[in-house]
Amino acid sequence: MILRETPLPGAVVIEQQRLGDERGFFARTYDAEVFAAAGLDPRVAQMNTSFNAAAGTLRGMHFQREPHGEAKTVRVTRGAIFDVAVDLRTRAWHGVELSAENGLAFHIPAGMAHGFQTLTDDVEVLYLMSTPYVGEAGTGLRWDDPAVGIAWPDAPGERTISARDRDWPLL
Repeated sequence: MILRETPLPGAVVIEQQRLGDERGFFARTYDAEVFAAAGLDPRVAQMNTSFNAAAGTLRGMHFQREPHGEAKTVRVTRGAIFDVAVDLRTRAWHGVELSAENGLAFHIPAGMAHGFQTLTDDVEVLYLMSTPYVGEAGTGLRWDDPAVGIAWPDAPGERTISARDRDWPLL
């Protein structure tokens, strides 16, 4: 695994080092010792999957209020997404394309909001979560908050977004 820093402190892109042969490839996608050595939260309390049927589906921007802050490591197992983290302290954001093909993952530390937009149909996203989900601690911010200014990709047709995600407050 290669950890690549982003402009957001503690948010890193994880690149697989694929070892290939005639059968395909093998790659380490998570290593608690590597995470800890890099100062990242290595805990995995839950693993979740999100399936998204249509390109242009947007989920986010989600986070949990303290003391239930959660670090997330996000990886795509089918399809492709534009994945985004927002540092709630500075309102800075960083986005990266994750796909089953490129094998990249994105680690988002606690204290940042997270969301994504699907770039293809039939997308499956895998999340490693550092803390359990606590419904009453879950919150978010608007995906199109002008104070953040995320440059989302154009959606093919109308963007699909839940009422809850569409109605999060502005920062």
